[in-house]
Amino acid sequence: MAIYEGRGIRTFLDPLPAAKSKVAEFVASYPIKTLNMMAHIRYATQGVVSLENVHPFQREMWGIQWCFSHNGEVPKYSNKNANDCPLLGKSNRRDLFYYPVGETDSEAVFCSILNALRAEFVELPTLPVLYETIQRFCGEIVAGMESSTILNFLLGCGQYTMFAYSWPGARPGSKVWNGLFYTVRSPPFETARLADLDYAVDFSEVTSSADRVAIIATKPLTDNEEWNEFKRGQLLMFDNGLGYSELHDCHEVEQLGRGLCSKAMPMSKKKECDTPALLRKLVDDAVETPGAKFKRGADLGCGSGCAGVVFQSCIEHMTGVDISSEMVNRARQRGCYHSLRVGDIELVLCNCKAVTESEEKSCSNDASFDLIFACNVFAFVRDMRGVFQSVRNSLTPKGGVFAFSAEFIDAEEDVKDGTVEPFVLQSCARYAHNRIFIDGLIKEFGFGTKVVKESFIRKHEDRVVRGVLVVLTLPTL
Repeated sequence: MAIYEGRGIRTFLDPLPAAKSKVAEFVASYPIKTLNMMAHIRYATQGVVSLENVHPFQREMWGIQWCFSHNGEVPKYSNKNANDCPLLGKSNRRDLFYYPVGETDSEAVFCSILNALRAEFVELPTLPVLYETIQRFCGEIVAGMESSTILNFLLGCGQYTMFAYSWPGARPGSKVWNGLFYTVRSPPFETARLADLDYAVDFSEVTSSADRVAIIATKPLTDNEEWNEFKRGQLLMFDNGLGYSELHDCHEVEQLGRGLCSKAMPMSKKKECDTPALLRKLVDDAVETPGAKFKRGADLGCGSGCAGVVFQSCIEHMTGVDISSEMVNRARQRGCYHSLRVGDIELVLCNCKAVTESEEKSCSNDASFDLIFACNVFAFVRDMRGVFQSVRNSLTPKGGVFAFSAEFIDAEEDVKDGTVEPFVLQSCARYAHNRIFIDGLIKEFGFGTKVVKESFIRKHEDRVVRGVLVVLTLPTL
């Protein structure tokens, strides 16, 4: 078990079963008060049963205490000498700093991730950059051995932040599915009942109205709570009881003062791109009547509502749409949307499920929108044609505005076998689109162009990712 207390961390390790462990007996009476912790029960598929092989593993890096627990099998790191383990990112044999003490593939993966992070950064990375980098390393670990790799881990990096990643699977000959699940407990707290034991806890008696807790486990622990299974290859950053996967959400957590905290390494001063704010300014500049409000607006792929907060002052009635019901619940907490819907963004609310009856009633019968915007959304849409068609049908016929951001394909990726590629899937699992393809869609669906501005969208592997911010309108005549 590893428990963060401020910048410090307490670890309690014992190779003995909990039923026989004096350490476990002590921990049972220890008053735990923490914002971030993890615990692990080892199945011991690799390495002998000994103290050096007990999770969580712990290391200091950048003046921050990091800890790591893993469930699964990672063939690339199994039964390897420390110097034979695969390298990740920019790390090289000459500058390796972290080495496994024990014999597990889990500790070898942990050390490899830390060595790669150490090689990647000379300044403390921001949370969005750290998220993308860890996601990339996970892809490298799994690549080439997808069917035989089981990689489910928790990575703690300080008193606030925990990353959780899942590449699930079952060991050969086993019917046990190894994945990750999570649930969020928030007010009003209720009684949780264990699924495999006649035991329950009334959390309303041990929590306050200000508490919120995320629990991550390899299988649902209770039978009266809703558990969410991680998707294959999904990485979530947990903070303050919520899991995040959008870069702008990670950025917002950082703005609250809950990023990496170190006295030993300076924080990066590189400014993150605030796409929602930039797009809102372009929309303001493009409208004919400065200060005028749009009657009805739609935020496609609203996520937790970061863009909605930016656009709310220029829209009288704003609807948020997202495919994730969990994201919609987070967006509701911001109080900036008049209506929230769960559904595919291509439907643009046409056939989406209303979240609540009260929100359904708050919408007018007019299905058209004066403004539809999509920030950092098309990176997760393969072919934008369906979205353009749906937006075209849902906008006010005269003067409706469509604003969005998109990432560009690098020049060397534009042509494949002599054919111009309209879109490509990048190594970071985000789609980039060809500028010619986007221009073709604008013309095909009869939009007029108000603004097309090239912009720095984000950074990936120390490379600036170019993109475009676009404001379109439907002709008034």
